Amino acid sequence: MVADALTYALHHEATAYLASLRSKDRSPNTERVYAGRLALYLNYCAARPMEWATPGFLGLSGLQQWLINEPLPLRSRRTGGARPRNRSKGTANAVMTVVSDFLRFGAAHGWVSPSTVALLSEPKTLFCLPPGYDPGEDGRLRTVDTASFRFAFTDPGYQDLSPEQIARMLALAGSARDRFLIALLACTGLRIGEALGLHRSDLHLLASSRALGCGTEGPHLHVRHRTDNPNRALAKSRSPRIVPVTADLTSLYTDYQYERHTAGADGGDMVFVNLFRPPVGRPMSYPNTKGMFDRLAREADHPFRPHMLRHSAATTWLRSGVDRDVVQRLLGHLSPLSMERYRHVCDTETRQAVERVATLRDLR
Repeated sequence: MVADALTYALHHEATAYLASLRSKDRSPNTERVYAGRLALYLNYCAARPMEWATPGFLGLSGLQQWLINEPLPLRSRRTGGARPRNRSKGTANAVMTVVSDFLRFGAAHGWVSPSTVALLSEPKTLFCLPPGYDPGEDGRLRTVDTASFRFAFTDPGYQDLSPEQIARMLALAGSARDRFLIALLACTGLRIGEALGLHRSDLHLLASSRALGCGTEGPHLHVRHRTDNPNRALAKSRSPRIVPVTADLTSLYTDYQYERHTAGADGGDMVFVNLFRPPVGRPMSYPNTKGMFDRLAREADHPFRPHMLRHSAATTWLRSGVDRDVVQRLLGHLSPLSMERYRHVCDTETRQAVERVATLRDLR
């Protein structure tokens, strides 16, 4: 929900928008991030003052510039003379996307005028079509609506981790639970919501699971879309899938189970639970997991986020020659176009490509 910081009165329109996300089965993490971006917009409007439902072109353009020019608050009071941080243009674009979606939602309910919505997009002709894009008969679909308030910048792309970096994170992890979670994400490519939503009954780690009524051979796990998990963890894809696991991962899970038993957290069917702070045995939440990854990132002095492990798994499979259709199925993507972002080219591959051309020239 979104509430006034002084009176604690609910902002009914923003709260209704968040409820609409919930009705679409968006993940709780997405809802939380969107709530923060909405609050940022509403605070900007209140400080001007500017009516949130009628910001006008100058108001939205001013917000766009303010997002990258306004320094972010310091993360800690003990930072002393730390240099001020600013939002990136990518972050500003993400905020503007939520604001635009919120205003369109408001227009559908009569809170925002159609003239305001008309400011949010403009026609653009696509000269370079994205992979798989169908321009229609005679190229008539080359004209699309694009966001009016969006910075043009070079996207650095998604980051992945090298095997050495993953091994370093496993060594830094302070518990068997954390090591199992990191290894699980790195070996299976699961999303963090899928991992936190796993139940014990989803893990079939024996050579044969026929006694459990499952005909899939070998150790594996089941990813299922559930909306009733107590930690609100949600699998993004509604289609269930089966992901094989390795013997090493099974061994790490055994270590975690011993640690869980020692902590007195045997109860409950959720796989990942609190072990070191009360309430012990409660399913791990997104904020707790993010805190663990942030702590490891500070110790290792390089970025470390759960989704980077998903990219690392996909990149490793693709570099090893695994068929793209197989990787798509392992990751749970419905569209093959979603695979484009997972192919990371490294310096070693570019070096090998250049040296191969030089070798062919020498053979002439």
